Amino acid sequence: REKDPEYWRGQAQETLRDALRLQHLNQNVAKNLILFLGDGMGVSTVTAARILKGQLQNHKGEESLLEMDKFPYVALAKTYNTNAQVPDSAGTATAYLCGVKANEGTVGVSAGVTRDRCNTTKGQEVTSILRWAKDAGKAVGIVTTTRVTHATPSAAYAHSANRDWYSDGEMPPDALEGGCKDIARQLVENIPDIEVILGGGRKYMFPKNASDVEYPHEDKHRGTRLDRKDLIQAWHDAKPPGKLAKYVWHRRDLLALNLSRVDFLLGESQHPRVARPQPGALGDPWPVLGCWGSWSGQLPLVMLLPPKNTGTPPRMLILPWGCWYPEGMLQALHEAVELDRAIGLAARLTSAQDTLSVVTADHSHVFTFGGYTPRGNPIFGLAPMQSDVDRKPFTSILYGNGPGYKIVAGERENVSAVDFAHADYQAQSAVPLRQETHGGEDVAVFARGPMAHLLHGVHEQNYIPHAMAYAACIGSNRAHCNAAGRPAAAASILLPFLALLFLHC
Repeated sequence: REKDPEYWRGQAQETLRDALRLQHLNQNVAKNLILFLGDGMGVSTVTAARILKGQLQNHKGEESLLEMDKFPYVALAKTYNTNAQVPDSAGTATAYLCGVKANEGTVGVSAGVTRDRCNTTKGQEVTSILRWAKDAGKAVGIVTTTRVTHATPSAAYAHSANRDWYSDGEMPPDALEGGCKDIARQLVENIPDIEVILGGGRKYMFPKNASDVEYPHEDKHRGTRLDRKDLIQAWHDAKPPGKLAKYVWHRRDLLALNLSRVDFLLGESQHPRVARPQPGALGDPWPVLGCWGSWSGQLPLVMLLPPKNTGTPPRMLILPWGCWYPEGMLQALHEAVELDRAIGLAARLTSAQDTLSVVTADHSHVFTFGGYTPRGNPIFGLAPMQSDVDRKPFTSILYGNGPGYKIVAGERENVSAVDFAHADYQAQSAVPLRQETHGGEDVAVFARGPMAHLLHGVHEQNYIPHAMAYAACIGSNRAHCNAAGRPAAAASILLPFLALLFLHC
């Protein structure tokens, strides 16, 4: 059918009709906000993930649609940090969560804070959209496939001069003496009434050398806290009387919960990440132990996003979600497809009439694919040509730098002699580095729902939470909420809901 010009003309006309319908703007108050964050999910990753999704469904792939592709509004965000052309995840998280650009390596603070300098922090703290939502009486949640203390989600609740101060065991003496708090402690103390927290990194919550419940004989999983605090117990003790707070560390325990009766949920695994998939199959990407159930099970979103038309009050959810296998191309793209499945589930559980959903990334990677591959070429496959310089084949996916740089017998490795579709395969790179770097280009911002049209064109990354807050009538910019046609959020009988979903790509 693609050989018939009428196919393309008809497709274009249908797209035009859809675009014309967007002239009728959705200016409702957003009762729900959902932010899906693919860590490192640049535009090239989105494109490659789209192809993979189609190929997993036995299609050529290029014509497929990701769930985020269906969002009617798309913008670009400039990701630079105030002191870095190519950004890190801490400064970018501060931008898209707190609405303020910051220096690299710092979270939840202004650009007046210098990395590693505890004494520059006081008075420079900036609050996030999660805090704005709580101040407006909303319920919030954080779900991530990395550590909950990682830079990507931590800007939602923490203020730190160093993204790596996960516990006091990682902090230098001058920072401890200066009164700075580690990020794990801030998770428990700064906003103690976050309704849902799911992620990894539980060793930062326990006293130094305390054995891990799941890996009691492995030293690398032992507790790291010098203050001997048990932050899980502190989290539980801080809850109001009569409220049910549950801590889980295993998928089995999460499945056993009656989520309708749980007021506060904290889940911390040592390994929350998506497991390595087998080539050519999606399957259930989560290992049995230490994870929260795949997005095919969708438990976190089901808990935080009640079904439509049930009368159940929606909540505000913040979900940091992860997708960060920069050198492991197979893992990165499978995680991006998993993120897209979560986006699809959220769409089915909510309505675009009252839910603003935003999908974006903190930064890109030096990830690319090319080589004049033909239509339907396996996304993890070889280009149909050899180099006209060294006469060797190459994979379509390549990196600008990273550990995939290999010289064999004085020449570039011959990839036809290795299993380049294996989950552990590191795509070749142009420059040898132990770890691949971020990319500096703009990232996409996909938006659907009330006031989604505010996300358009090219923006500074810190604009994102301001637009979302405007849509939900939270934060400082609320004067418009009483204007004609936009009833004040306080008039609603439903409790709005904010979701931040961080995928570590």
